[in-house]
Amino acid sequence: MSRFISFSQSGQPGYGLATEAGVVNLSSRYAARWPTLREVVAEGALERLAAAADKLQADFSADAIDFEIPIPSPEKIICVGVNFPDRNAEYKDGFDAPLNPSLFVRFPRSFTGHDTPLIRPPESPQLDYEGEIVVIIGKGGRRIPEADALGHVAGLSLANEGTIRDWVRHAKFNVTQGKNFDRSGAIGPWLIPFRHEAQLADIGLETRVNGELRQSDRSSRMVFSFRKIIAYVSTFTTLVPGDIILTGTPTGAGARSDPPVWLKPGDVVSVEAEGIGTLRNTISDEE
Repeated sequence: MSRFISFSQSGQPGYGLATEAGVVNLSSRYAARWPTLREVVAEGALERLAAAADKLQADFSADAIDFEIPIPSPEKIICVGVNFPDRNAEYKDGFDAPLNPSLFVRFPRSFTGHDTPLIRPPESPQLDYEGEIVVIIGKGGRRIPEADALGHVAGLSLANEGTIRDWVRHAKFNVTQGKNFDRSGAIGPWLIPFRHEAQLADIGLETRVNGELRQSDRSSRMVFSFRKIIAYVSTFTTLVPGDIILTGTPTGAGARSDPPVWLKPGDVVSVEAEGIGTLRNTISDEE
């Protein structure tokens, strides 16, 4: 399984492959052609780079880098809300699925990488977790048919779609504020190239806090499929290579506990999905 990462080392950005032996630094070899993973994805070159990296030795250990979100500066990060049946029940809508997915956008600055802290802001203690499967667009398009949608996917990743709960209720019609505090969420640890539908069709997704299982479901139970999400989003906006789509979280977020349980400094949150990996983050207060 090829695991492409974006990273920084001594303040310098780069990208490469995470292997058992360490990190193969591809940016030091290919940056003139592909400055970041976004350009690699746009050219459909993930498989070529993976094959080339098989012949290379690791350049340094994973401890020598800071993980960044896999695609730097994506044009769009689009998030799907309430996309598992039990989540509809949490919102007192019963189990009847709506006709179309609920969507909102997040800014790249609201996410951090794997093994770095999620930041709890001074404005609110209500930092919550949401484990999600991430789809990264490789082939752009507008009004993409559902039948063709997965052909536009370059890779898969994971997200903790961290949310400041009371701030999603500051206004009547939107959740933008509570979803976009700097570094309140995470994407990573890496990008796994998408090769076939079985990678998405029925995979387990779990979120743990300090080792305790909080969320668990399977992608086959999503209200809106990956195909439907891509087709629907591309109806109103042109998808471009490197766009990131977060596809929804299962029931079990801290806000739905009785009483609610919020993340606090020192907590460790892990999001795991079969065939993708584990995204892990600690929690810190904003300095």
